Amino acid sequence: MRNLRLVVNNVSNNNNKEFFFVKKELQTILNLYGKMVSNGTWKDYGLSVGPREISFDIYQRASEKPIYKILKNLKPKNYNEKFYIKDKHGNVLEKSNDLLSLIEKTRWNNLKAVK
Repeated sequence: MRNLRLVVNNVSNNNNKEFFFVKKELQTILNLYGKMVSNGTWKDYGLSVGPREISFDIYQRASEKPIYKILKNLKPKNYNEKFYIKDKHGNVLEKSNDLLSLIEKTRWNNLKAVK
């Protein structure tokens, strides 16, 4: 029983890490989703959570693969790779460090789903 120490107020630095979309980010995505659903382009969505990234998956039909994924990289290697958009084949369409600017600069009506 030697070399024992009592540690009081052991606070880890893991409190500031994000594990999901922040409320403002999710609100931005859902505003876009609502606009595209009312347009008749998108039909369904899903959320995928992993250790490295979180994705908002967009479907034309519930039985298919997602046509687009809006991803938040939890451990980005570069400054510009925090948010990005992928198509159904996994190709990165756009990258940005700000979600709002990423959604605004993407022309959603001009994107065509490749079958």
